[in-house]
Amino acid sequence: MLVIGIGHPYRGDDAIGPRVAEAVAALGLPGVETLPHHGEGSDLMERWQGHEFVVLVDAVVSGAEPGTVTWWDAVAQPLPKSIFPKGSHVFGVAEAVEMGRLLGRLPPRMLIAGIEAKDFAMGAPLTAAVARAVEALPAAIAKIAPQSR
Repeated sequence: MLVIGIGHPYRGDDAIGPRVAEAVAALGLPGVETLPHHGEGSDLMERWQGHEFVVLVDAVVSGAEPGTVTWWDAVAQPLPKSIFPKGSHVFGVAEAVEMGRLLGRLPPRMLIAGIEAKDFAMGAPLTAAVARAVEALPAAIAKIAPQSR
């Protein structure tokens, strides 16, 4: 299993992915690799190749309450492109998943965990509700890791 944490560590709630990836790594789960990633789609597609199960963690902006966690089965359904912030990347997470689907390059299992974000200001800390979600998500990921089944 590969856990990819998408985001920028110094842009407020955009640090969600790297923080979760770091926390999952600290759990030392057998058979689970982690990767903080900037979110550029073509590189992202390369990084998940060869993995049977990938969990992507990213900030989303859907209008839900900050800290809300939403899960998608990326193999079973298209992702809502409009809620994944792209920053400077025109080809981001949602586009990478859909391109991977089109090219037959998605892993057999791929889950996306989106945490509703609020503040993306440079140098800002995680907002309180988002920080609570970031603290809880590694345990949820540990429960779905292959060795826990």
